[in-house]
Amino acid sequence: MRVGKGISLAMIALLLVGVWTTSARAKDEVRTVQDSAEVLKSIMSIPEKGIPPVLLRNAHAVAIIPGVIKGAFIVGGRHGTGVALVRGENGHWSDPIFVSITGGSVGWQVGGTSTDLVLVFKSRRGVESLLKGKFTLGADVAVAAGPVGRNAEAATDVMLKSEILSYSRSRGLFAGLSLEGAALLVDDDADAAYYGKKELPASAILAGKVAKKAPASKRLQQLLRKYSEQK
Repeated sequence: MRVGKGISLAMIALLLVGVWTTSARAKDEVRTVQDSAEVLKSIMSIPEKGIPPVLLRNAHAVAIIPGVIKGAFIVGGRHGTGVALVRGENGHWSDPIFVSITGGSVGWQVGGTSTDLVLVFKSRRGVESLLKGKFTLGADVAVAAGPVGRNAEAATDVMLKSEILSYSRSRGLFAGLSLEGAALLVDDDADAAYYGKKELPASAILAGKVAKKAPASKRLQQLLRKYSEQK
């Protein structure tokens, strides 16, 4: 009897730990969405140095990855987690799916400086590559450092041929960045924690098949809509 009671208590304890862990993870993902909104707002608050609005108006998707640690790219491993939103055929931005960026050195300085990344998807093929779960920037999909400011006409031929434009912000500076060789992955665990549902495919989230509509998601969608409509 005592053995059975002990097993029951252990199972309850494990269940409580699991619930607490899931709850803590969900809070982390909410913070990631909030941070992503702040990154977008900060970047677009300086029109002369931000992403050209015309690029957002024509974008098929946008990925925002706040607080990537530069030095981590030299040693490998998991480097940064953010979100991606896809524009539907009706022009509306989807609920966010969570993504992470990994890879070897991409020419950044070694150190612990935090950098915010923004990826602007110019083609539907780039979005389809993302939905496969993982792809390598520069190998599977062409990527180039994007132009800044209101005028995107100064873009190079390389940029015009690229399907994804990349940007970085570090210590208040904002500029295009080369991300050749870095891998972008869908973070299914983060999606499950944020939406409170296991085995939730990214395609279902993008199709709006989620019951949970967090305020953080709505704010990020509103900001993207606002900046996409700027002239």
